[in-house]
Parts: sequence; C-alpha cells; structure tokens
Amino acid sequence: MKNEPTYNLLNSINTPDDLRQLNVEQLPEVCDELRQDIIKELSCNPGHFAASLGTVELTVALHYIYNTPYDRIVWDVGHQAYGHKILTGRREAFFTNRKLGGIRPFPSPEESEYDTFTCGHASNSISAALGMAVAASKKGEKDRRVVAILGDGSMSGGLAFEGLNNTSTTSNNLLIILNDNDMAIDRSVGGMKQYLFNLTTSNRYNQLRFKASRLLFKLGILNDERRKALIRFGNSLKSMAAQQQNIFEGMNIRYFGPIDGHDVKNLTRVLRDIKDLQGPKILHLHTVKGKGFAPAEKHATEWHAPGKFDPVTGERFIVNTVGIPPLYQDVFGNTLVELAEANSKIFGVTPAMPSGCSMNILMSKMPGRAFDVGIAEGHAVTFSGGMAKDGLLPFCNIYSSFMQRAYDNIIHDVAIQNLSVVFCLDRAGLVGEDGPTHHGAFDMAYLRPIPNLTIASPMDEHELRRLMYTAQLPDKGPFVLRYPRGRGVLVDWICPLEEIPVGKGRKLKDGNDLAVISIGPIGNKVASAISHAEAESGRDIAHYDLRFLKPLDEELLHEVGRNFSRVITVEDGVIQGGMGSAVLEFMSDHGYTPAIKRIGLPDRFVQHGTVTELYQLCGMDENSITKELLNQCALLPVTSKIKELTN
Repeated sequence: MKNEPTYNLLNSINTPDDLRQLNVEQLPEVCDELRQDIIKELSCNPGHFAASLGTVELTVALHYIYNTPYDRIVWDVGHQAYGHKILTGRREAFFTNRKLGGIRPFPSPEESEYDTFTCGHASNSISAALGMAVAASKKGEKDRRVVAILGDGSMSGGLAFEGLNNTSTTSNNLLIILNDNDMAIDRSVGGMKQYLFNLTTSNRYNQLRFKASRLLFKLGILNDERRKALIRFGNSLKSMAAQQQNIFEGMNIRYFGPIDGHDVKNLTRVLRDIKDLQGPKILHLHTVKGKGFAPAEKHATEWHAPGKFDPVTGERFIVNTVGIPPLYQDVFGNTLVELAEANSKIFGVTPAMPSGCSMNILMSKMPGRAFDVGIAEGHAVTFSGGMAKDGLLPFCNIYSSFMQRAYDNIIHDVAIQNLSVVFCLDRAGLVGEDGPTHHGAFDMAYLRPIPNLTIASPMDEHELRRLMYTAQLPDKGPFVLRYPRGRGVLVDWICPLEEIPVGKGRKLKDGNDLAVISIGPIGNKVASAISHAEAESGRDIAHYDLRFLKPLDEELLHEVGRNFSRVITVEDGVIQGGMGSAVLEFMSDHGYTPAIKRIGLPDRFVQHGTVTELYQLCGMDENSITKELLNQCALLPVTSKIKELTN
C-alpha cells in the first residue's frame, strides 16, 4: 500500500456513484485533483501520460452524467483512460499500473466491470459500441446508453468508418464522442485531421432542432421515417448555407460541436441535453493532449510515454546511453537512411508511428521519401503494394501486433503479386508493460503459410543491417524482417552492408551431443545458456541460427536431422505454428526422428510486466533455457567423455 496524498474531493471518490453525489460546481476541482494524481503517479511509475491528461474533464463528465457501469463507455484508444481507472475503484492500486500482476496497461473487462471492451488497438470503438447498443435494444434494455470515445487519431482508421457506415443505417441511440486533440502519438495527418479542425456547427441550432423534434413526436406529426427525411433536408440546407458538407450529418448521424473539451461544466450540460436524444449522435470536442502539464502541452509526442520525470520541474530522467547498445529501431532508422541515399527507389511508410519506429530519421533527412499514413495499417500495406507495383521499393514499418490488422492486405495486395515490399515488423516478441494487445507474438505463425514471402529475423544489429541491405536488392519479392523492442547487444553496431543469401542460416557453434536451433535475438540468450550447460554437463552442444523462417535452410536442417537424436528449438513467438513447428514438419517430411523440444511463447495471452519478468514467466530466460538444456543432456546416452569427467 502506498501513502495516499490528501485531496479535498478525490480521496472521497471510490466509484462513480460517489462522484455523482457532488454538485456541478465542484467538478472543476475534481478535475484538478485527478490531473494532479495522474501526474504524481506517472512521474515515478511510467506509462501513457499526455493522452490521459487530455481526457480528464471528459472522463469526469461521462461518469457524472451516465450510469456506469450499466451504461457502457468504450475507450478508443485505451491509453486515454487512466483517469477512468482512478475514478472506477482502482485509485489505491494504480501505483501497480503496468507492473507484473498489477493494473493492466489498457482497459480490460477481465479487470473491471467498468471496462467494457478490450482497447489496445485503435478504431474499434464504434463497431463494438454499436454492437452493444443493438444488444441492449434486442434485450429490451431501453434505458441503457452506450458511448464510444475516439481520440488520438483513431478516427483515421478504416474500421472507424466501417462502424460509422453501419451506425448510419442501423436503428440505435449510440453517442460517438470525437476527442479531437490534433494528435495520434505523433501529430495526426491526413484530410480527416484538417476537416475536423475546420468543422463548425451551431449549438443553438442543434438545441432548437432537438426541442422542435421532441414536440413534433409528442404531437404525432413526426415518426422515424419522416424524421430521417427531415434530417436529410435540414442537412442539405445547412450545407448550402455554410458552403460545406458535414460528413457525419451527410450519413444521417446528428452532429454536435465542436465544443471545448476542458470546460467540464459545459460538457456535463451538453451530455445531459443529448443523453436521451434518439438516433446516433456525434459530439465533437477540441482538447489538448497533455493538458495541465506545460511540458506535455508543448511537446505532446515526447510526452506520450515519457518515462520517469520530475512532476514539479518537468525534467525527464533520461538514461545515459553512452557505451551501451542502440535500440533496434534506431539501427533500422539510420540504416534506412543509408540505404535510401544509395537507392533512389527506397521510400518509407508507417501508420502513425514515425518516432516509435524511427522512421522520423528518414523523414527529417529526406522529407519527400517517407509517408505517415495515419492509423491505417491495411492501407499502409496496400499503399506500399501500389508503390511497388510501379517500380518503387517501400520499407513498410508496422509494429508486429498492429500488422495483424493488415493480414488480408499482405496476402491479397502484395504476396499474390509477388511485389517487392519490405515489411519491417518492429516490436516482435514480448514487448513488456504494454501487455497482450501489443506483444508481437503471432507474426511468424501467421505469416509462415503465405506463399512468396521471405521471412527473416536478425540475431543482432549487424544481421539487421545486412538483412535490410539484402531485402532491397533486385527481385527479392515481399520480404519480412522482424526484430524486437529495446536494445541490441552490440555497442559497435555499424558494419559493412553485405548480402546474406536468402534462406541461408549459419552454424554458430559445433557440437556432437545436442543441437539447438534458434531464430532472432533470443539466440543471444541461447548462446549464453549453452555455455553454462556445457560447463555443468560436460556435453558438446551445437548451436544453429536459422535466420530465415521462410525459405528454410534445408541443408542446415538435413545436417541436424542426420547427426542428432535430440534437438531444441527456441523462438520469441508463439509455439503453435512457429519456427519449432516448421522444424518438426521438415523432420517428419524427410524421415528424421529426433526428439524435439520446442521453447517459445505458450498457448495463452501473456500479460504485462517487464520483459525480463515475462521471459522468466514463459520459461524463456537464460536460466530456464539452461535448465532445459541440462534436462535434455540428462536424457542422452552416457559417452566416454562423460564417464571420464564423472570418475
């Protein structure tokens, strides 16, 4: 238990029911205290900072007006919801946020009844909330309200527009709140951002129309069909008068706003006024990401997840990186510039994560050679396919877990046509505190069956650079590179750019007793584990770096199949269908019968914690691998060398 600071109002709020006992005049004070609590907590326990500061007033207003958890609030994306967690019974436990066994990094129905839906990826709220609204209607729960909150650029995702389209044609009373802060993680981009910034509608007009429609319904003059026709007619008149078309009202979705999302008293009034309005509605708020903390307001991207900082001065506590290996993403970003300088066909593509994946390095040095396409992974892939079809060579960088959203695009728009797109899967493997929505657990398993793909994973920074160089050589087709979050292993990471033969692994160490096959950076843990196991067991253990999941190095695998009775495979991905499965299939297809032990991510969703903790939890840390090596060594026949050591 932590020492609780004293707040005049927040200390007495354990649930939204407590919040609703206050009067509206007290809500600004609640907002101030809630904002200070978020700043205090995150200064020493890092997490997503600026986004939640920007939604404090919205969070308070929603829980004040709506009967949560009976009424449903769907957050999109969930890193805006720290204030929501604090107000819904988790304030005392909030110091455990993102820690192993503690509060989850994003809202989760497994954690709280107030968390209505999983929301680690963007743009799903309208679809999910519409489903809840329809369910409430079909179950006769006419008093249940449903609210979807889109912020941090989520409206730029295609799924949001699919949800809007269905919302406009389905009977529902859904409220969609657009938290327009001109931001995703980096600055929002695209026409929708500019449209939302310029959009205006008269609140007085909306209030008059609402009152008139309610009167006409009471008089029996208006029904649902006539109402829709009137809305279309009214929208046409508004468009003519304003000389602009409101995209939402063009879809027969009532539009309110934009209003100041930091005026909590006015926000509660507006929410109360439109709460019982029939039909789908959009409430457009203008907010400031990082609101209430000056450094975050000025530099919202840097303060999205700033790490530890001084809550008074705003000084960030930056780790001294002199003499330690670089981040894999920075090796990627700098190498991409190096390659682009030599190859004019190379362009960069990223869906709203230029700083997160270090594409911003290319953007800074060659502004015309990189594209941030917004939160739109499927579009990023197909856009890259179109570029490749007409002779360019895009490096499409998408986090591994986000690439899941573009699976069909990979197959339909790139692989079938064998187009030369380099897919750079950042954050492959366990990512740590962001938890199961962000772990890059599935990419090897879901990509391996797709024809025409080359799939590779570098063991270190030199291998990443050389594989990037290889991928951009002529006629390589679609090429996947997966690498982890965090730092590599080489301080001296710059090396000559040389081609690696596609489908060619390497033997890192000879051995006669046991073979270990690894892929990717986890091979560094394997190398250390082998050294410890050999010293303790007296066995000779061979180590192979497979490098390529597809195509497999068949010569290497034939060597293993012919010479070893026991084999261990180690991968930083799900054990079902990944590299170990590929090795099993190869051995079976070619009549080899070694006993194969697979080490990888278990068949469950791994929760949040530090990467070190999660490796231990999954039996994939160096000590666990060493123990498994010793277990396998103990099952081998006793050799003359072992007899000699034991005598």
